[in-house]
Amino acid sequence: MTITPHTELVRHYAEDFTALQDAALARMNGMASPETAAALAHPSLAEPLAVALAHADVLARGDIRRTELSGVSAPHRLRRLREHARRVRRARSEADAVCKEQRARRVAGRRRPPLEPLELRVARAADPEAYGRALREVLIDHGSPAADVPVPVPDDDLALWAWQRGPAAAEPPVAVRELLECHDDAFVQVLLRDAREEENPHLAHDAVVERWGRHARTALAWGRYAIARAERQVLARPLTARRVQLDALDDAYQDAAILAARAREARHRTADLHDRIRDRAADGPLAELVARCRAAALLRLSADEPELWQRACRLATEHRADCDARVDGCPRCHRTLAARLAEDVSAATSQDHDGDEGSDDGDGDGDGGPEGLAPDYKERYAILDDSPSRAAVAVADAAVGDESALCGYGWAAEDGTTGYGDSMASCSGEAEVIGICQAALSLLDRHPEAPVVVLCDSTEAVGAVNLALTNAGPAAARRTVLFPEGRELLERLVPHRHRLQVRWLKGHIGHDLNETADALAGLAVRRVTGRVAASAARRQEARILRSATSGRPPVLVAA
Repeated sequence: MTITPHTELVRHYAEDFTALQDAALARMNGMASPETAAALAHPSLAEPLAVALAHADVLARGDIRRTELSGVSAPHRLRRLREHARRVRRARSEADAVCKEQRARRVAGRRRPPLEPLELRVARAADPEAYGRALREVLIDHGSPAADVPVPVPDDDLALWAWQRGPAAAEPPVAVRELLECHDDAFVQVLLRDAREEENPHLAHDAVVERWGRHARTALAWGRYAIARAERQVLARPLTARRVQLDALDDAYQDAAILAARAREARHRTADLHDRIRDRAADGPLAELVARCRAAALLRLSADEPELWQRACRLATEHRADCDARVDGCPRCHRTLAARLAEDVSAATSQDHDGDEGSDDGDGDGDGGPEGLAPDYKERYAILDDSPSRAAVAVADAAVGDESALCGYGWAAEDGTTGYGDSMASCSGEAEVIGICQAALSLLDRHPEAPVVVLCDSTEAVGAVNLALTNAGPAAARRTVLFPEGRELLERLVPHRHRLQVRWLKGHIGHDLNETADALAGLAVRRVTGRVAASAARRQEARILRSATSGRPPVLVAA
């Protein structure tokens, strides 16, 4: 008698997102009935629960931000909202953990394809590029255009390649083909419409779901961008005239919550697709196709890389002689053997070159640096003994907000000048890029004849700026720099690329300029988000500049 009502309740929650979210929040607050709690524990609701709580998490943060900016709330209301947001975040983490546990059990219980020869696994792990080239040639022979096959080709990609050419690769509907063929920017717009207007049922199609998963984070970033723009409009109004702007901010958070939920759903659906592909690749025609491709790749690898293959065979034979797991085919031994094989090849290569390169027993850099530092100490700490003479040097840093795309940047230069300001960025890396660009443009303007060096403690930002400078345009840094402001700053920087260096500096090691830039960036983000009054911001700014330990009194440059 209890099975049917319980099953009906599970089905109800699976079909009604609002009811599911309300039930999850009631359970979080200890107010759910025993029947509701039992239904929510059903394995089929694990992923929908994680999606619902991702949605609730964004809404909880939005309630806090709207209340902060309204200026009319009592402190106890903010405390209550913050406690609610903490509980939602904790419940969301627990739901994610349940999903991971369920998937781990599915993976552990999945039927695996037959174990490949130990020699092949050793050679492939030791030189994945050589194996990738061989497999690429095999796939081309099977009718795959070269451009469609990545190098090296991981096993998952090989299974996906076979899946796309098997029975599952029937001609997709017109709407699905349009999603597959449109430009990335147009696809992101589809995801934004999916969240803001009407859910798109074609995103869950097997042919599209991976692309959905790849671009869901980009769409979510644009959702945060809308929040940041709405925040700026709120802060531009006096406290007594913010009602319309606060409603617009609430709408932006509602959209971002849906984007967060859909991004989580895309991740779950992509994982499900990969599970189904692996299941198909373990048996039947798909498994036979994958096995044929691997066997052909093995023959090509042995012919193209005979020395590598012979060493792999010798190591595998010696290992099998006394391995306790040889009856099972040594399923986990290939990684250790591959490492030994790579070391043998590297040692042989070094011996070949020993006769051509003299030994360094004099005053060279054999131990890597003074005081026993590691050989890469200069790269790790950005020691500037090789910087251009007369270079103008600055350190840039950034700080990001919580849910909003609003961020702050700050920089401090050796000539005693500093600057800070605010911007909108899709991630911490883009915020750091903006800080680098602002510091560089300021120094380039004030030192028109000197080379300029800007340091930053974000390897992602340093790499993105250098990529844009090398390729003479911001398009190369697209993965990090998404929003218009960062791209425009990179465009302004490119003409000066021949006298600009951007380098990494290890953060939080007591570097005076880095500490000043970090403090200014933190002040900037507090100021732009309205969490510090203008008068308090001026006092904090004065304290930061007084504590700067440059050789001359720091001068604040207008951002």
